Amino acid sequence: MTALPLALTMGEPAGIGAEITCKAWQALRTSGPAFLFLGDPEALQGIPTRRIEAPEEAVGVFQQALPVLTQRLPSPPCLGHPDPANAGAVIGSIRTAVQHALDGRIAGVVTNPIQKSVLTAAGFQHPGHTEFLGELAGTGQPPVMLLACPGLRVVPVTVHMALAAAARSLTTAMILDQGRVVAAALRRDFGIARPRIAIAGLNPHAGEAGTMGREDIEVVAPAIAALVHEGIDARGPLPADTMFTPRARASYDCALCMYHDQALIPVKTLDMDGGVNVTLGLRIVRTSPDHGTALDIAGKGQAEAGSLIAALRLAAEIAQSRARSTP
Repeated sequence: MTALPLALTMGEPAGIGAEITCKAWQALRTSGPAFLFLGDPEALQGIPTRRIEAPEEAVGVFQQALPVLTQRLPSPPCLGHPDPANAGAVIGSIRTAVQHALDGRIAGVVTNPIQKSVLTAAGFQHPGHTEFLGELAGTGQPPVMLLACPGLRVVPVTVHMALAAAARSLTTAMILDQGRVVAAALRRDFGIARPRIAIAGLNPHAGEAGTMGREDIEVVAPAIAALVHEGIDARGPLPADTMFTPRARASYDCALCMYHDQALIPVKTLDMDGGVNVTLGLRIVRTSPDHGTALDIAGKGQAEAGSLIAALRLAAEIAQSRARSTP
């Protein structure tokens, strides 16, 4: 067990968060990493729980019961049917977890999936977790979303926007800024001394010398040249249809992609149940499972906890890597 626990937020109470939390504790109770649940203990069924008053108590009880820092729900959850009345508790769970991480009382934050439409209806002003965490624990630059599974790490430069809007919004500065964040994170969080970054082209065949669009020549290539000039091992723009083969993946440590599906399709194809979402560019460690709230199967006992277990393990590994890199 690590010296400090991780904190796992409640996520959407009507989704599969409580179910996969219980399954994750059952899988990790003897090996760790130790974590506490920041939510309503009444939502946890079928496992022993222990209410604690402070994060520091979690490691000592983890093998016997899941430690819970209580965050009560105003409305009893109805599985499969989110209630905006609980939005404040969901947001409060995230805020509290982040504050404990900033205070050095936990090793990192792992977030259960949230239902963004419900939070938005209740007045939440952020597109999702990543942007909210950037407000709470950012470093002055936009946070970066990395998706990881065994054998592949990817970063989408543009994330949750229409494809046409993603192409219009893409700039050399965006690619350059994210390339810098990724290179620094690979060194600090993953212990890779000389990270190699493969950068995808926007267009088919990376534009094929401008015959399929000039964005790869005029927008992507200058960012790569600037990264190389700064001493970062960046290569591209590469055709996205060939850069995710097994041989290609072995040649780099992270792929920087131009839009959401270009990055997420290969990760989810390789390991749908074990993918992990990592937020780079924060003052804290944050990971999450790479799936949503799964309202359609909530309460049916069908939820797979593999991605959450992978997220907890990776958060602990990143925390340890950061500790080793700190003078």
